[in-house]
Amino acid sequence: MRILLLGANGFIGRHLAVHLRLHGHQVVACARRPDALGRMGFETVRADLAQNSGWEPALKGIDVLVNAAGLLHGSTAQMRAVHRDGPAHVYRLARAAGVKKLILISAVGLKADTPFARHRIDGETVAAQSGLACVILRPSMVVGETSYGGSSMLRGLAAMPLVTPVIGDGAQPFDPIHVDDLGAVVRQAAESDRLNGQTLCPCGPERLTQAQMLDGLRAWLGRPPARHLHLPVGVAKALGWLGERLNLGPISLAAVAQLQHGVGADYPAYHKATGQTPRGFSQILAARPAGSQDLWHARLYLLRPLLRFGLMFMWLVSGLVGLFLPAGRFVDGLSGLGLPDAVWVAMARAAGGVDLLFALALLIGWRLPRVALWQLAMVGLYTLFFGLAFPALWLEPYGGLLKNIPVLLLIMVHKLLEEER
Repeated sequence: MRILLLGANGFIGRHLAVHLRLHGHQVVACARRPDALGRMGFETVRADLAQNSGWEPALKGIDVLVNAAGLLHGSTAQMRAVHRDGPAHVYRLARAAGVKKLILISAVGLKADTPFARHRIDGETVAAQSGLACVILRPSMVVGETSYGGSSMLRGLAAMPLVTPVIGDGAQPFDPIHVDDLGAVVRQAAESDRLNGQTLCPCGPERLTQAQMLDGLRAWLGRPPARHLHLPVGVAKALGWLGERLNLGPISLAAVAQLQHGVGADYPAYHKATGQTPRGFSQILAARPAGSQDLWHARLYLLRPLLRFGLMFMWLVSGLVGLFLPAGRFVDGLSGLGLPDAVWVAMARAAGGVDLLFALALLIGWRLPRVALWQLAMVGLYTLFFGLAFPALWLEPYGGLLKNIPVLLLIMVHKLLEEER
C-alpha cells in the first residue's frame, strides 16, 4: 500500500517508516524538515500541520494515513495546530481524496490532568469523527535500539555516576514496548480491518516500576549498581517548569505529570484484541549489548545542557566586560596598530553587545546549531586577528589567547550535540 506518514521525522515516526518499508509498503514521509528522510531513500513531503496549504498533492494515491505527529509541550496555539486543527484539515482532504484508513498514534496516560493529555484527547476525537476507518493506538513507553526524548532521558539518568535519580518514590508503573513491536501493530491495522474503530494501548508483557526500569538500563550500560536518589515531586516539577522555559527538550512539567500518573497499560486486553506478542523489557535489553555509542549518548545527554549553560556564562561575562570595562584597561595594549583609541573602544563595546546576544540565545535555546556557527566565527576571527597582530598573546602566563583553542572545540561539540535529527 501507499502510506502517508505524518510526523515521520520523530523517534516513533522514523522507526515506523523503516518498518513499513521493510514489509513492502510504499511510505511517503511527511515532516517539516524531511531532507534527512529523503537521503534515507524515502519519498518525502515538506509540510507543517500549522499550515493548511499544500496537502492535496501529498494525499494523491494514498491508501492509509498514519498520524505519528505530536508535541509534549508548547503554546496553546501550537498544541491545537499539531493535535487538533491541522489533522482535522488533513483528514477532510484525505476523505475527499479517497484515503481508506486512518491510524493515529496517540499516547497512554490521558487521564492525567495536563495540557498534553487534553490536547491528545482532542486529537483522538477529531480522528474518530473524521469519517475514515480509524484505529487509535495509545502506546506505553516506547523503547528501541535508538532513543529520543523521554527514553533518552531515562538512559541519561541511568548512566549518572554514584546515584540513580528517580522521581518521587520511583514506583510508577511502566509496560515498555519495543518500537518494532509497535510497528507490527501499525502494520496489522493498515493491512486488515480487524482493528477498525478500536482504541488500543500497545504495551509489553512485563510491568516494571520507574526505579526497576532505571536499574535495568544501568545494568545494560555496564554501570555498577547505585543507590536511588529520590527527587521530591515538587523539585521535579520545578525542574520541569525550568526545562519548558529554557527549551530543555523532555525536561518539562508535562513529562513530570505524565510520569507521576504512570505509563502503565493493560497487556492482556491488548494481546486479546490484536493477537500480538511483543517482547518484554528484559528481553529487549538482553537481545542487544550496549555499545560505545549507547554509553557515550547516555553520559552526554545530561551533560549537554550543562555545556550549553557553561558557554552562556562565558558569553555573559565576556559581554559585560566588553561593555563596562574602563577603556584604559584594554586600549593601552592596542596602540601599535595605529587606530584611534575611540575606534578600539567602539569595537569593544560592540563586541560586548554581540556576546550578550549569544548569551541570551543560549539561555532560551534559540536556533542553537546556527548560533553555534556564529560563535565559532566570532571566536575564530577574534583569535586569528589578535594572534597575528599580537603574537605575544599566545605566550601569556595564564593562557590568554591559547584558551580560545579548547573553547572553539567546545563550541564544536556543543553544535554536534544540538543537532539531533
